[in-house]
Amino acid sequence: MKTYLFPAFFRRVVSGGYSVDFPDLPGCVTAGDSLEETLSMAREALSLHLYGMIEDGDTVPKPTEPAEIQVEPGSFVSLVEGRPEMVGDEIRNRSIKKTLTIPYWLNEAAEARNINFSKVLQEALKERVSS
Repeated sequence: MKTYLFPAFFRRVVSGGYSVDFPDLPGCVTAGDSLEETLSMAREALSLHLYGMIEDGDTVPKPTEPAEIQVEPGSFVSLVEGRPEMVGDEIRNRSIKKTLTIPYWLNEAAEARNINFSKVLQEALKERVSS
């Protein structure tokens, strides 16, 4: 699983929390109420942003060396780890709702036996796609 490290600006905001942005990735921003929450949100935002870039076929830029970044007053720079494959796994494995149509008699018989429709459909689809 590929891991990316990108420098991020952490800034204290008036409400007491922090905002984060990544100088190498315009549009990749987040915030949190505490430093711990903000760091967690930064990892998630970076991973999601990189996942989107990779899915779109965009080139992931080379991260700027932290020593080359000029720190703004009231902020600090920290490296943040991003794992876009984890986002991809989460997206691919999330549940989605499907509507289906079956005969009335089949519905009645299955419900009388407490059959889990989702489980049966998943098992059948897995069997069908693996053969």
